[in-house]
Amino acid sequence: MEVHYYGYPKCTTCKKAEKWLRENHVPFEAFNIAEQPPSAEELKRMVDASGLPLKKFFNTSGLKYRELGLKDKLPEMTEDEQLRLLATDGMLIKRPLVTDGNKTTAGFSEAVFEDTWKA
Repeated sequence: MEVHYYGYPKCTTCKKAEKWLRENHVPFEAFNIAEQPPSAEELKRMVDASGLPLKKFFNTSGLKYRELGLKDKLPEMTEDEQLRLLATDGMLIKRPLVTDGNKTTAGFSEAVFEDTWKA
């Protein structure tokens, strides 16, 4: 599977990640996470492929996260409920989200990108 990149055009971290992918010749298909968020099923596959806990996929510094009071609500929710919630609004998802179906990264760290996406 080709690399899918979910980012937000106004996000400076996303811009850095996209630049890193281009400079390192990683071909990818870009999606605007606000307009085309991954489905709950896609998110489940990404979480499984990442090795990260589901809570790492939430944009905890986002306005929407705070507005919905998710810090207190998430511990009460099942994994399926959390995945469905994430799929309803791309702004709830930590970005950028990069996946090739076998591995997934959430957020941008140059060191993690080096380990995960360097050809």
